[in-house]
Amino acid sequence: MVMKQAEGLLEQTIFPILSSRIAGLIRSVPPPMLDRMTEIRIRTGKPLCILTESSDKMLTPDGSVTVDPACAYYCSREDIAKSLQLVSRNSLYAYEQELQMGYFTVEGGHRIGVAGQAILESGQLKALKNISSLNIRIARPIPGAANIIMPYVIQGHNKVYNTLIISPPRCGKTTVLRDLTRQLSSGVSQYGFAGVQVGLVDERSEIAACYQGVPTVEVGPRVDILDGCPKAIGMLMLIRSMSPQVIVTDELGSEEDVRAVNEALHAGVSVIASIHGQNATDILHRPCSSELIRAKYFDRYVVLTDKPQVGTVGDIIAAATGEILYRQAKGVKACG
Repeated sequence: MVMKQAEGLLEQTIFPILSSRIAGLIRSVPPPMLDRMTEIRIRTGKPLCILTESSDKMLTPDGSVTVDPACAYYCSREDIAKSLQLVSRNSLYAYEQELQMGYFTVEGGHRIGVAGQAILESGQLKALKNISSLNIRIARPIPGAANIIMPYVIQGHNKVYNTLIISPPRCGKTTVLRDLTRQLSSGVSQYGFAGVQVGLVDERSEIAACYQGVPTVEVGPRVDILDGCPKAIGMLMLIRSMSPQVIVTDELGSEEDVRAVNEALHAGVSVIASIHGQNATDILHRPCSSELIRAKYFDRYVVLTDKPQVGTVGDIIAAATGEILYRQAKGVKACG
């Protein structure tokens, strides 16, 4: 059943944005590997690569899996050009702003990272041309991904602890945030939690995977979404316009983000957010984000890891006391 769902995801939202040659090769990959595939890397003049949580493989011209570059299919400029044409629906200029950030998000919440020749203006990146690399990161909603975390986030009386998810790249933080949003919005009868009004600032369109303003993944019934909006602006907009009880957002990083979190907390709104890092100490050593830790903006720190697998909850820590509320045991994953 899971494999059929994975195949459906690829057929509906991934294969249509790949050149026919690339799509045909990936269709030849054994289903168990397709089910675990997290990235497709297409580089001009380089081997076609597919990544899973634990492996990095190349494909041969007949779609077989290999680790030998001499046997691999080498991607052409046409593969890149055709895929970009399909992704942009023949209107790449419409994605100019996204390309300046190095990526754009497509239907299904999949992020397409790009690299190529930078065009600068007054020392600032104006555009990219001669795009030579695509990194297609496959978004897979996992209901239950936040099950371990939920009891530590719920405060009682339908209140929610301010929670910071700390995670290195590619360790499942967006998947966990998506499921936290769903469960907070829907309620969890097991804990006597009725659900709250959630404001979601989805700057990269990855959490709710909105298409034309409508989420394409399940995020619950009580969610108001600002899609493609910068986090600092979006948090304040939602407070003024939608009166959320909880704000959820991804990848805090700037001083503006930190100030917006502070304003949300002073407005009585709980915040659940993520940040790149190994642990709270790592965050403390960064100029822009150290204030989050020093001033104890958050009540809970949730640390994710990819050991033994992506999505593993390493620690859940009470920020005020440093008490470890939960610690990984026997490789328990966030999705159970």
